[in-house]
Amino acid sequence: MKPFKSFLANRLEEFLTYRHDLGLKESCARASLRRFDRYLVARDAGWQDLSPQFFLDFQRSIPGEGRIVNSFLSITNGFFKFMVRREYLTENPLQDIPSKPENRYVPFILSPENVDRLLHSIKAEIRQIEERFFLDYSVYTTISLIARCGLRISEPLNLSVSSYRPQEKTIYIEKTKFHKDRLIPVPLNMAMDLENYLNLRSSASGDRNCNDREFLFPGTVPGKPLTSRSIYPVFQRALIQIGQDQPRRILGTTTFGAPRIHSLRHSFAVSTLNNIRKRGGDPQEGLPVLSSYMGHRKYSYTSLYLRMLDAEQHNNLVDFTLSHREEL
Repeated sequence: MKPFKSFLANRLEEFLTYRHDLGLKESCARASLRRFDRYLVARDAGWQDLSPQFFLDFQRSIPGEGRIVNSFLSITNGFFKFMVRREYLTENPLQDIPSKPENRYVPFILSPENVDRLLHSIKAEIRQIEERFFLDYSVYTTISLIARCGLRISEPLNLSVSSYRPQEKTIYIEKTKFHKDRLIPVPLNMAMDLENYLNLRSSASGDRNCNDREFLFPGTVPGKPLTSRSIYPVFQRALIQIGQDQPRRILGTTTFGAPRIHSLRHSFAVSTLNNIRKRGGDPQEGLPVLSSYMGHRKYSYTSLYLRMLDAEQHNNLVDFTLSHREEL
C-alpha cells in the first residue's frame, strides 16, 4: 500500500483509521484521498494554500462528469470536517465550494429475454476439458445467481457451503454492504441449478465431505473464493455475443450507463416490478418486500426503480436522441 506524500500525509492516514474504526470501507476513500494527496504534492502546497480558490482549482482538475467529481470532493470534504472536529483547523475550507451539476443517470437494463440469452451464451462457452470445466461452471452459476436473485457481485463470491439451504431453497447472506444479513428464497429453477452445481462441486473435490465453512464458489487459490477477475471477462464476452455491448453515452443532461455486471441486479429489480404490474398489481406495494430482498439500507433506494426505464425504453430513447441530434 503506497503511503501518502503530502504535508497532510499523517492526517490523511489518521482519518482513514478513524473511518476503519467506524466500520467503513477504506478502499474507495483511500483512492479519492490519494488523488487529493497527489494534487497537494504537484502544487507544493502547505497549510497557507488551503483556500477556497485552491479547492475550486482542485475541483476543475478532476476529470469526468459531475457525479464523479462530487464523489471525490465528498470524501475530501469529510476529511476536512474531521480536521475541524480534531481542532487541526478552525473551519472547513471546502464548506462553501458548490457541487458540480450532475447529469441524470440511467443505468443499463437488460430485458428478461436478453438476460436469458446472456446466461445461455455463458453456459454454451463452458470448456469441456477436465481442468477448466469446474471453474467455468462456477462462473456461470455465480452470474446466474446475480441475475436470478438480484445479488451484488460480492455476495455470491463470499457465500459458504452452508449459506445455501436446499431443504428451504434459501440463501443466507451475511454482513455484506451496510453490514446487513438477510435470508432470501431462491427461484425454483435457480435452486435446481445450484443443486446441480453442488453435485458437480462434490465430484470435482474428489467426493470428499465439504466443510460448511468453505466457500461455495472456490477460486483457483486454495482456501480463497472465486474472484471478480474471473467474472468480468466472461460477462463482457457474453454481452458481445448477444449484441448488448454498448458504450456509455452522455446526451445532454442525461448519462446512459454501459452494461456491467451490476446491471443484472438493476435488471432483476425492474423485471420484478414489471411482473407485478403485468399481473395487475401495484408495483409501489411490492417495494417493501423487494427492498428487504435486495438488502437496501433505505426504502428510498428501492423506490428509484419505479422511475427507471426498462430495456426497450432505454434503447428507444438513446436512438431517438441520437437521430434528433443528427437532424439538428
